[in-house]
Amino acid sequence: MKRLKIYIIIFCVALSIPLAYLILRTYQGLKQEEVSKLQYFAETIFDEMEKELTAIVLKEEGRAIDEYNYKSILSSPVSGETQAVPSPLSRLPQEDYVLGYFQNNPDGSFQTPLVEIGKSIPGDRTAVISKLKDTNRIFNQKRLAVVDAVAVAQTNVPIAREQKEGSGFADKYLDLSESQKPKSYLGRKQKRVEKITIAQALNIAPRDRDHILKTRQKGVDSGSGRSGYRYGKDRPGEASLDATLKNEMPLHDDSEKKILPVPSHKTEKYQVEVAPLRSIFINTDQVFIFRRIIIDNQSYRQGFIIRVRAFLNHLAKTYFVKQPLARFTNLSLKIENQGHETEIIKTGADSQRVNFLLNRTFPSPFSFLRATLICGQIPQSSGRGTLNIMIAVLFIVILMGLFAIYKSARAVVDLSERRSKFVSSVTHELKTPLTNIRMYIEMLEQGIARDQKREQDYFNIVGSESARLSRLINNVLELSKLEKKQRHINVQEGTFDDVLQEVEAVMHEKLRHEGFTLIVDGGEAKPFKYDREVMLLIMINLMENSIKFGKVAAVRKITLRVRHEDDRVNIDVSDTGPGIPRPELKKIFDDFYRVENSLTRTTGGTGIGLALVKKFVTLMGGDVRAENNTGPGCTITIRLPL
Repeated sequence: MKRLKIYIIIFCVALSIPLAYLILRTYQGLKQEEVSKLQYFAETIFDEMEKELTAIVLKEEGRAIDEYNYKSILSSPVSGETQAVPSPLSRLPQEDYVLGYFQNNPDGSFQTPLVEIGKSIPGDRTAVISKLKDTNRIFNQKRLAVVDAVAVAQTNVPIAREQKEGSGFADKYLDLSESQKPKSYLGRKQKRVEKITIAQALNIAPRDRDHILKTRQKGVDSGSGRSGYRYGKDRPGEASLDATLKNEMPLHDDSEKKILPVPSHKTEKYQVEVAPLRSIFINTDQVFIFRRIIIDNQSYRQGFIIRVRAFLNHLAKTYFVKQPLARFTNLSLKIENQGHETEIIKTGADSQRVNFLLNRTFPSPFSFLRATLICGQIPQSSGRGTLNIMIAVLFIVILMGLFAIYKSARAVVDLSERRSKFVSSVTHELKTPLTNIRMYIEMLEQGIARDQKREQDYFNIVGSESARLSRLINNVLELSKLEKKQRHINVQEGTFDDVLQEVEAVMHEKLRHEGFTLIVDGGEAKPFKYDREVMLLIMINLMENSIKFGKVAAVRKITLRVRHEDDRVNIDVSDTGPGIPRPELKKIFDDFYRVENSLTRTTGGTGIGLALVKKFVTLMGGDVRAENNTGPGCTITIRLPL
């Protein structure tokens, strides 16, 4: 048995090592899948934000350059005639994060499509235009010292993208190195040249109308053969902001020059240079997104003001707050100005630790915007619950299987040990009556029994030992037949009185010799079906068992009782012996089983008597059970159907 335990332990260890490795790798795969899913969703949110920023840039780059006046010039593709219509920017911005649009002229002056030149400012736009004029003044103070340097730095600095926790599943099978290269710019990267009409050029720069017409006429008179001109850098005169700021005129100034009629060659093309969009901080809550256009060596800056906090709230609300991802992640949107964070918006779940981190700095002209998504508790995959259940079931099945193997092996070992003890017991049980028979026969042969009475006692003992030997042999034969399923019963209906009488007659001499009192209570026995020969064997076995273990009792008494209960008949055999230990009550009917105590060690027996009782009773459709009495002794009850 000890060797069996060692084998089971070795088997468990050998099974546990590969199984533990398999489970570990499975959990690692699930964790990688969970991180990859979280990373995919996070990247998707950032990509959606970047798409909106790209849409903003493309929309602004696609605007006609004369839309920054109250009216823009449209030309008919058929007749070539032009007409002035309200600019799309002449209405207040619909986006709450856009303060307004305006144009900064070469001399530092200010114009906006929200009000027509020469007209009074509408009351609902006074506050916005006042803020735009303040913004223009601050921009004039910064543009020569900062704007160009910042713009160049934005286009050359590499854009920080995602910081990945690990490679995703797609990276194992696809080469995404080209598609995942970070963008340096959301729109056009290079300057471009457009052709506009003289009417559009005059609409862009109404204050420079005379200069444009004079320059154009000079070019025509010189025989240039074209109405467009070279474009270049700002004139040196732009370096003096003090002079230009003094020349800024109010939009509602009635002394504004009257617009001169456009010459007949208004549809001729005029070349203009358009630079990519750039950004510059006006203050901590305002960023100016603008483009520079050059007409006849004159630089104009057209763009719009973004309100930083409103813009960050818009991005967070639109792309993150309503997402399921917001329940277990935290989004941080930051505005960085020359390495310093000026504005931070945080939303989502609070996280004390960081198990996942994803950063993105968006391309120019929004390179001032940085997004960070962190997660403390990575959401578990639905497959993890199924895996946990299956692992638990697998462990339970393995443990149950090992337990069943152990119990089965132990039962086989125990049975083998009991068989071995049975052989020894049978040998002893056979030897004892044979020795007694041989001894008394020799005594009779030698004439030791001098009188007839003693001689008769010797003959009775020889007969009793012979019967005992015969019953032992019969029990062994009956058990062998039952195990081979060769024993058949002959069930006949009858009362139990004749069985009780015959048992009393058979056991009378032994009961008298051992000093036992037999009490028989047949009651009102009703006829029922049973095998008479089998029942005799059962009753004799039970009585011999009671005699064997009841010898030590102070009161030696055996009671046979027959009673009816519903549709069954109960046959009780009670004694006044030491009883049976409670844990052994169900085991005593097993093959070759004997209770291990001092009494059984000093008492002979084979352990097949009660096993035969159970097998025979079961064969007749009944059952048997043992219970300890409230007083001394125990009762064995046989229940048979009527």
